[in-house]
Amino acid sequence: MIRSPFSNEQLLNAVAGEMEGAVQLLKELVSRNSVVGEERGAQEFVEEILAELGFSVERVLIAESIAQDSLAGVPSLSYEGRFNVLGTTPRDGGPTLLLNGHIDVVPVNRVTWSTDPFSPVVRDGWLYGRGAGDMKGGFAMAFLALRALRSLDPGVIDKNLSFLSVIEEECTGNGTLASIRQGIVADVVVLPEPTDLRILLGGIPITWVKVSVGFGGGHAESSDRLASPADVAGRIIADLRRFESRLNASPNPPFDTITHPYNINVGVVHLGEWASSVPGELKLELRVGHPSEISDDDIITEVSSIVSKILGGAGGPGLKVQGHGFRAEGYSLPSSDRLVKAIGAAHHSLHGNVPVSEVLGSTTDARYYINQLGIPALCFGPIVRNMHGSNESVDLRSIEMGAATLAKFIAAYQFGGGLRGIEDA
Repeated sequence: MIRSPFSNEQLLNAVAGEMEGAVQLLKELVSRNSVVGEERGAQEFVEEILAELGFSVERVLIAESIAQDSLAGVPSLSYEGRFNVLGTTPRDGGPTLLLNGHIDVVPVNRVTWSTDPFSPVVRDGWLYGRGAGDMKGGFAMAFLALRALRSLDPGVIDKNLSFLSVIEEECTGNGTLASIRQGIVADVVVLPEPTDLRILLGGIPITWVKVSVGFGGGHAESSDRLASPADVAGRIIADLRRFESRLNASPNPPFDTITHPYNINVGVVHLGEWASSVPGELKLELRVGHPSEISDDDIITEVSSIVSKILGGAGGPGLKVQGHGFRAEGYSLPSSDRLVKAIGAAHHSLHGNVPVSEVLGSTTDARYYINQLGIPALCFGPIVRNMHGSNESVDLRSIEMGAATLAKFIAAYQFGGGLRGIEDA
C-alpha cells in the first residue's frame, strides 16, 4: 500500500487538468533542436519551466577535465558554452529526491521523415518529433506531475526535491557524471526515460569504437586491380557478427533474461565521394554491447584484431581503431529494492496493475548513481514508438498515466519521510 495526502481521484483530476499545458510544453521542447552541441535553446526552456514551478535554477558548467575521469565517455565536442540545468528546493534534513532527464537528442535524417522532425504534430493521440520519445516526453511527464502536485498543494514540492536536465546522455554520460562530481546527488533518483510504463532496472556495458582504414584510392577503371574499401567493409561487418554471436553465447545475469542482449551496431559507414573513384578511406563507427568482464580496451583490441586480419596483417599505417563516445559500465537495481516497490505500488493504486520490471540491452545515466554512489535509481516513463528512428513519437495518454504515478510517488515520498514511509504493494 502507498499512502498519499491526496486521493486517487484528486491526483487523476489534477493531472488531467494540467494535460493540455503539458502537450504544449512538449511541443515547444521538441521544436527546440537539441542534438549534441546544440542543447542551449532547449535548456533555456527547461530553466523557464523550473522557475515557474518554484525551483531555484542554476546552470551547472561542465569542465573540460571531465574527459580525464576514469568513468567518462570520450567527448567529441568542447564543453565551452554548454551546461546542465539544475532546479533545487531548500533542504531541511529530510530524505531527498532527484529527477534526472537528458535534454540531448540523436541526429536526424530529415529525408526519412514524413513531417519536419522539429515541427511536432499530434496524430491519433501520438505526438511526433525528434526527441518526443527519447526523452522529452519524459520531461513532459515529470513536469506534468509537478504541476499537478503544485495545483493541489505547493508545499508538496517546496523542499528536498531537485530536477536535473543533463547533456550527452546519448553519447558519453558526461553530463550526469560531471554533476555527481560536483556533489549534485540525492537519496533517491528517478529518471523519466521512455520505458513503456515499465520499470527499467538495468543496462549492459557499452563501448563505442571508431575504425578508419586508409587506401590508395584511384580511378574506377582500375577498381578490379585496387583494394576495395566497400568489400573490406562487408568482410569486417561479417566478422563482427561472428564476434557478436560469441558475446551472446552465455549472457550474464540478469541479462540472461534477454534473448540477444549484446548487440554490435554499425551506426556509421563512410566510403567515397564519387561514383567513378575507388574510395581512399573506409570509416566505421560501432556501438558494441558486451558482458561486464570484457573491458572497453578489450573491445577495442578485438575490433582491431578483426580488421587487421582482414587486411592481411597489422593493417599498416592506414589503420586506426580507437574508442569514442560511450565507455559505459553495466548496472542493475534489484527488483526487491524499495524504490521499485514504491513506484509499482503507486502505479497499481491508480491504474490497477503493477508495472513489469526489466533490464535491457542498452544503458542510462542511472548507472552512475547505482554503481558509484549506491543510490537507488530507476527509469520509468511513457510509451514511445521508433525512438532514434524516423517518425519517433510518444503516446500522450501514457504521459498522463505516468505523470499520475509519479505524482503519487512524489507525494508519498515527501509526506512519508522517504522510502521507509512507503509500504510495499
